[in-house]
Amino acid sequence: MSTTTTVPASIKSEFLRVMVERGYYHQATDLEALDKKLLAGPVTAYNGYDATADSLHVGHLLPTMIQRWLGRTGNNPILLMGGGTTKVGDPSGRDETRRLLSDDDINANIAKIRTVFDRLFTFGDGAPGTARLVNNADWLDKLEYIPFLRDVGRHFTINRMLTFDSVKLRLDREQPLTFLEFNYMILQAYDFVELSRRYGCLLQTGGSDQWGNIVNGVELGRRIAQVDLFGFTCPLLTTASGAKMGKTAAGAVWLNEDRLSNLDFWQYWRNTEDADVVRFLKLFTELPLDEIARLGALAGAEINEAKKILATEVTALVRGRDAAEQAAETARRTFEEGAAAEGLPTIEMGAAALADGAYLADLMVQAGLSASKGEARRLIKGNGVKVNDGAVSDEAYKLFASHVGDDGLIKLSAGKKRHALVKLV
Repeated sequence: MSTTTTVPASIKSEFLRVMVERGYYHQATDLEALDKKLLAGPVTAYNGYDATADSLHVGHLLPTMIQRWLGRTGNNPILLMGGGTTKVGDPSGRDETRRLLSDDDINANIAKIRTVFDRLFTFGDGAPGTARLVNNADWLDKLEYIPFLRDVGRHFTINRMLTFDSVKLRLDREQPLTFLEFNYMILQAYDFVELSRRYGCLLQTGGSDQWGNIVNGVELGRRIAQVDLFGFTCPLLTTASGAKMGKTAAGAVWLNEDRLSNLDFWQYWRNTEDADVVRFLKLFTELPLDEIARLGALAGAEINEAKKILATEVTALVRGRDAAEQAAETARRTFEEGAAAEGLPTIEMGAAALADGAYLADLMVQAGLSASKGEARRLIKGNGVKVNDGAVSDEAYKLFASHVGDDGLIKLSAGKKRHALVKLV
């Protein structure tokens, strides 16, 4: 199969031009042929999401933005929820088997994930620009094992499956790979064929780590359904300093508000490294490129204005415009005026809990300012923590009722930009 890693100058479709100009493009199976399909009329494309948690995280946002641009350019996104494949578990990038979830857990997770999709997409019945939410349990749960092995499994060789990174990395590290997980790539390939049959889906998108799985689906479509399918991947993003996108000291940057506050989500983007601002504005907002170029030309302290715009625009897409503007105002009051503003992560405590003192390290973990007590103690010892804007360096420091201000609050700070409140109730 021919693949495309360089972009021909002849690309004319609006969707692919957006992909190239804004930095989404990494690799495609046949870019020129896909371009012709897009020029001929709306194309249906899908991206898959396993429901292993009740929220997606920032790592899912890049391929989701590709699906959003598909809709904006008059094509039809399919958001494929892995109600079936979640029961198997994608081994990609993991050293151990995923925890198996019940059907009820998976369905509950899908319902929560849907709340973010409802903000990002217009759902419809196939009209140009509208999206569908589809669950692969609808067909995978009904497969008969022997017929599936005979009709689909015979197109996959163990020799080739052992060459895929998701398998090789697990074996190289001498970590067990279950037979259940080994089937994942076959099921994902079959999903592509089934979506082609049901909805005329021609394109699968995903991160570059899914390239092998996507190619499997393209080849399976040709072999058992005689259809021409296409694959398109975006790069796996790291920050300019080499850190993986979407991870903080407090854990994953979740898209759902009940997993991460609007302020913390906004602040994550506000803390973007200078070198990443323009790239992230292109990938995670829909601001015009000339406006992004203007923001990218800002220098010195003015680059912070571009970061605030980035934070507000991404938060508006994922959480809603009102939530974004409220988070921006809370941040302004807290970080620029030094006020203890509403909207910060807050721990409520009774007076009795402070009578004998509450360890600062424990409260930092509860507030999400550190991932563990050990990390909190190291941060305190390194003079990285303040209580009511006063520096603290004692690892065993305790908070008492005397720390509570007239407003009933104690302000905790980790570094210059992360804050939380302890509220006396």
